[in-house]
Amino acid sequence: MPEARNLRQEGSTGVSRRDFVKGSATLALLASAGATGCRSRVTANRPVKIGFVSPRTGSLAAFSEADPFVLAGIRKALAGGLPIAGTIHPVEIIEKDSRSDPNRAAEVASDLIKTDNVDIILTANTPETVNPVSDQAEIIGVPCITTDAPWQPYFFGRGGTPEQGFDWTFHFFWGIEDLVAVYTNMWASLQTNKVVGALWGNDNDGNAFSDPRQGFPQVLAAKGFKLVDTGRFEPATNDFSAQISAFKSAQVEILTGVLPPPGFATFWSQAAQQGFKPKIATIAKALLFPAAVESIGERAHRLSTEVWWSPNHPYRSGVTGQTAAEFCTEFEQKTGRQWTPPMGFKHALFEVAIDVLKRTRNIDSPEAIRNAILATNYGSIVGPISWPGTPVKNVCKTPLVGGQWVSANKSRFNLLVVNDEGQKQIPTQAALQPLDSDGA
Repeated sequence: MPEARNLRQEGSTGVSRRDFVKGSATLALLASAGATGCRSRVTANRPVKIGFVSPRTGSLAAFSEADPFVLAGIRKALAGGLPIAGTIHPVEIIEKDSRSDPNRAAEVASDLIKTDNVDIILTANTPETVNPVSDQAEIIGVPCITTDAPWQPYFFGRGGTPEQGFDWTFHFFWGIEDLVAVYTNMWASLQTNKVVGALWGNDNDGNAFSDPRQGFPQVLAAKGFKLVDTGRFEPATNDFSAQISAFKSAQVEILTGVLPPPGFATFWSQAAQQGFKPKIATIAKALLFPAAVESIGERAHRLSTEVWWSPNHPYRSGVTGQTAAEFCTEFEQKTGRQWTPPMGFKHALFEVAIDVLKRTRNIDSPEAIRNAILATNYGSIVGPISWPGTPVKNVCKTPLVGGQWVSANKSRFNLLVVNDEGQKQIPTQAALQPLDSDGA
């Protein structure tokens, strides 16, 4: 059967593959049950299906560590069904593991849409997951909401243009401009020579961060920082000798970059061996998770990163009523593990989807679901969510602040908010401290 885009081009009906499948199923039921009043019996109380793609295994699995906890809470909240246009519908959440592979993410997204016939599809956890899933939803014509990827790699990485945007796919998260502001605000709070060494790999995030216009370089130059960029490297590299040598020669005192946890752990170990000791090390992605920080050991003390969300954030869930702090406490009590920033965004992803579905006028119409997405004005556990058309049609920005890992003892680290410029509703918990001789 041809894809939706082909149907629209070749046929005079303008019917998408999704509408064709639903219409065929409905006609079959009408024929078997009799036409009089049958449509209401067919559609009433039918399960509403939410598809969810997440990297439960593979190199990105740390992002999905809290998925079972989050989904258990959402399923409990939806146990009594969801009221949509005056009818209570049972809700089915269908999970698929991307295995941290973009090709697999696209494949399972296609399966969710074409085989499971989901009404809306959700996904999160870096552009390697978000982009291929969004592309499938856009091609086939199914509403899709995503998070946990800076908006530029999500939007421009998929070929989006501000003039046109996308029709079916919507995203909420912060952008690279927010990350640059947070990082430079933190760095400006300490005395340094303002020489910044960058570790940006040859992947979606690394290419976005290093982009001359939309990434770090232009802003760093404008704020008086000198950038030492040795070029893109393969994400799987395990030898950083060339970068370390260049940073030492340039007298780099501020280290930044975006790396997966194993990659930064390798770099930080080699930096110690080769005598590279910056005053500040602010790394994206690698320092999100307590387990990854703990694996570095004592030298993780005072490493810094961005903070997407934390128990310190002043927001609460519209589904459970819990504050961010209460949500984190429940997670730690039930799992014995520390909270992680992605868990708040994962919960918010389902919060927003539930709000959208409740406001949908016709659950059998993908267009009606999309219209409800566009009309969103919702207060989630990560902050306000709406799509007003800025910075681009398909993106809603969320707050971002700066944080530093501080050792509570030799085996546990706490991520404290140390800079909240531009986001004063999120209070700071400490001031940024330089890496000492033990930490660098």
